[in-house]
Amino acid sequence: MNTSKSETTYATIVDAAMEMAALDGIGKLSLGELAKRTGISKSGVFSRVGSLEGLQGAVLDEYDRRFSEEVFLPSLQAAKGLPRLLMQVNLWLKKGTDEAPRGACLYTAGAFEYDDLSGPLRDRLEEGIVRWRASLRKTVLQAMEAGHLRPDTDPEQLVFEIYSLIIGVMHDVRFLRDEGAPRRMGRAFSRLISTYRSFNEVE
Repeated sequence: MNTSKSETTYATIVDAAMEMAALDGIGKLSLGELAKRTGISKSGVFSRVGSLEGLQGAVLDEYDRRFSEEVFLPSLQAAKGLPRLLMQVNLWLKKGTDEAPRGACLYTAGAFEYDDLSGPLRDRLEEGIVRWRASLRKTVLQAMEAGHLRPDTDPEQLVFEIYSLIIGVMHDVRFLRDEGAPRRMGRAFSRLISTYRSFNEVE
């Protein structure tokens, strides 16, 4: 029972911290402010996360878990190759644009906030972004192996272009409050993929 209560309290802390980070930036997290918002004593918060750095890591771990649950795992239901790549990008687009009105993507905002700094948090943010892009690259390679994309496709280039579109649409939805941005991103992505499709692929 105590273990269950402790796990519930920990989940409450991380959920509240995620909301704070989405609105104010992960670098603005504060154990004291978190204690106020959750009604848990500062010592109670500290005993569960250990430190501010520990809290930031826990928030990013939970964000990664949810991202995988909502984007990468569902995309595995699609056939290997281009169908899986299309689903992965569409789910990523949906998650990013659904989140935007409530707060920024922790990695997108964090990357701009910490791009010229150094330290454990920047390292953790970079690690997460590199991992996401590696998963996208793996899906691109599978599409090439399946003959869905041209054999001369440069995986790193395609991943860069896809990621740039995702960052762009999140910027426009979040900062410009442009409701039409997801539709335009979808069109841009379709046009992009059309230039990489194998001539031998059957629609």
